[in-house]
Amino acid sequence: MVPMAHRGDTIHGGNPCVYIVDDEEAVRDSLSFLLESKGYVVKSFGSAPAFLAAAPSLPIGCLIVDVRMPEMDGLELQEQLRTRMLGFPMIVITGHADVPLAVRAMKAGAVDFIEKPFASETILDSLGGALSRLAAPNEQDPAAAAAAEKLALLSSREREVLAGLLTGLPNKSIAYDLEISPRTVEIYRARVMGKMGARSLSELIRLALTAGMQPPMSSG
Repeated sequence: MVPMAHRGDTIHGGNPCVYIVDDEEAVRDSLSFLLESKGYVVKSFGSAPAFLAAAPSLPIGCLIVDVRMPEMDGLELQEQLRTRMLGFPMIVITGHADVPLAVRAMKAGAVDFIEKPFASETILDSLGGALSRLAAPNEQDPAAAAAAEKLALLSSREREVLAGLLTGLPNKSIAYDLEISPRTVEIYRARVMGKMGARSLSELIRLALTAGMQPPMSSG
C-alpha cells in the first residue's frame, strides 16, 4: 500500500513523488517500474549534477540515490542539498563494500541505506518511513526510543561486534581485533541481529544509528 503524503508539495496529481539518482540505467528502469506500479510519481536522473540542477523546481519528495557515482557521489549530493537548504529525505542504495559510506550518509541525515540487491518490500518499506518524515518533520521519532531499548539488551562483547560492523569490517577482521575466532564473531553477530530484531546488515546498522550508537573512530 502506498503511504499517504500529507503535505501538498510532496505530491503530484495526488501521488507521492520519488526521485531516483543512479548512473546505471537498468537500476533506474527497474526501480521506476516498481514504484510507478505502486502509485508513485517517479522521475529518474543519470547523475547527481543533473538532479541538483533540477531540484529547485521539483516538488518535494523522497530521493533514492546510489552512493557511488561518477562526477558527484551520493555523499557530495547530500552535502550540496543541505547547503542549498533543499529538504529531500534521502535513501542511499549501496554495495556491501560501501557500508562505511552509507553510515556517513545516515549520520549526515539520510533516512536509510539499502544494500544491493534488495527486495521490493525493502525499498517500499523504506519509502514509507521517508514520506512519513516529510508529512510530520517535527514529530519525535518513536523508533529511536524502541531501538535504544533493544541496544540496551546487548552485552559488552555484542556491542563490540556491532561496533565492528558499523565500521564496515568483515567478520575475520572483527575476530582479529577482538582476539576471538571468526566463528565466535558469527555467533555474536547472530545474537545481535536477534536482539535488535534486524533481518539484514543494513537494517541492523540503521537501528544502531537510530538508537544513537556512534561508529568508532578509524585508526587510519
